[in-house]
Amino acid sequence: MTSCALHAALETGAPVDVAVSGVAANALGARRIGHICFDLAKDGGVESVRVPDGAIIEAQQALWNAHRQLVEPAGATALAALMSGAYVPAPGERVAVLVCGGNIAPEPQFP
Repeated sequence: MTSCALHAALETGAPVDVAVSGVAANALGARRIGHICFDLAKDGGVESVRVPDGAIIEAQQALWNAHRQLVEPAGATALAALMSGAYVPAPGERVAVLVCGGNIAPEPQFP
């Protein structure tokens, strides 16, 4: 999962300005991806999928319910892509999801 700025750049073939909004805006909300990062992503064959805010919130809730892990929205985005079906691993593909919580309040948000 990548930011909207990288997603748009990969679609258009060059960095472009995008609107910044949504629950993951704190960590994924860059208005424009830089040329160095874009070139690395393009040359590295990076793929990008987008997930709606609701899927990100559901992934955060699932991590809290199953593991008592409180993660920031950006940190739950890759899991949201898997849970929502926005990203479907190829048969036999091994997938790892890295989550983080450095940009979230310490009080649990979920019951």
